[in-house]
Amino acid sequence: MHSTSQHSTSQHRGGQVEITVARFEEESFGAPATKQRRKTERPKRYKVLLHNDDFTSMEFVVEVLTRHFHKPPAEATRVMLEVHHKGIGVAGIYPKDQAETKVAEVTAEAQACGMPLLLTIEAE
Repeated sequence: MHSTSQHSTSQHRGGQVEITVARFEEESFGAPATKQRRKTERPKRYKVLLHNDDFTSMEFVVEVLTRHFHKPPAEATRVMLEVHHKGIGVAGIYPKDQAETKVAEVTAEAQACGMPLLLTIEAE
């Protein structure tokens, strides 16, 4: 019996990557038998980071964390204090497209409010 393998990869909505492995085995009659196995990998995730500055108010940061990142008020305050004392803090962890969207939305809101709040993303 002779066997070969083929691998294919496809990207799906939501960032999941699906890898299909097809194995072809020639049986004694010469007709190939096909076995497929699917393996789904989680998409790479990214941390949305808030950076400290001397002008953005603490209240604004807490509001951003509760409204855009769905943090309870106590957790939002904890993250804000981490940013204030350590210079940086994690607002949330998301697939890349969601992380980029969060950064764009919050940055636009901060600019509209006259706040220089800086957000970046970093691979987890």
